[in-house]
Amino acid sequence: MAKTSSTMLPLGTKAPGFTLIDTVTNLHYSLVKEKVEKGVVIMFICNHCPFVIHVNDELVRIANDYRTQGFTFIAISSNDVTKYPQDGPQRMRQVARENNYTFPYLYDETQEVAKAYHAACTPDFFVFNSELALIYRGQLDDSRPGNGIAVSGRDLRSALDAVLRNSSVSPNQKPSIGCNIKWK
Repeated sequence: MAKTSSTMLPLGTKAPGFTLIDTVTNLHYSLVKEKVEKGVVIMFICNHCPFVIHVNDELVRIANDYRTQGFTFIAISSNDVTKYPQDGPQRMRQVARENNYTFPYLYDETQEVAKAYHAACTPDFFVFNSELALIYRGQLDDSRPGNGIAVSGRDLRSALDAVLRNSSVSPNQKPSIGCNIKWK
């Protein structure tokens, strides 16, 4: 299991716009057309990565806890499906249903969105405020497969809670660690 760290896109970066297919609904989903109330959490994930599988339940809990408070959640898979067919759209739809994803699970076939966000690993998390400026990037929490630390979502939850309190998100942010994005 190779470990890759996120590249830590500079804070303040504006969220690159995109339009991708939601593998669950087969409809186009566009970041620029969606209304963002408090902020948006963009998660680069995939179906087969043990790091993502390890945190899937917590991703769903966090989305359920915070979407009612004005946050939008979006998951994107950018892996090369020629070499990794288990990450293709049909399997994405199945994984979304099996895990009760309450957020769109988008397919980035060209990998242009992952490149625009400088995403490096799965999972890789980006939180943008209501103005779509980056306020958090990095890990969900300190838990990793096999390290014995319970999955809590602590780091991501702290960032979202800071937004809800109208306070600054701490700039001391740890990179996420996971499987590298499978580039073409």
